[in-house]
Amino acid sequence: MAIIKKSTKTAAKPAVEVKTIDQLAVELAAKQNDLISAKRGHKLGELTNPRVITVTRKQIARLHTAIRAAVIASEKENK
Repeated sequence: MAIIKKSTKTAAKPAVEVKTIDQLAVELAAKQNDLISAKRGHKLGELTNPRVITVTRKQIARLHTAIRAAVIASEKENK
């Protein structure tokens, strides 16, 4: 018979932070600058972890999606 362990830790979900479109745009610009500098560093051989480029690209895509969702939500409110 197997002993079932019950975990005492509960996986707490982080609180969802609501950001405005302007805040998302500022964060997007920062991530785009990070991507440019990471690509430059990769070409020069200074980048130690090239996975940073992939992660940054995905973060940029998520920000674009969040901005678009916020625009659509604001358009629905105005109708």
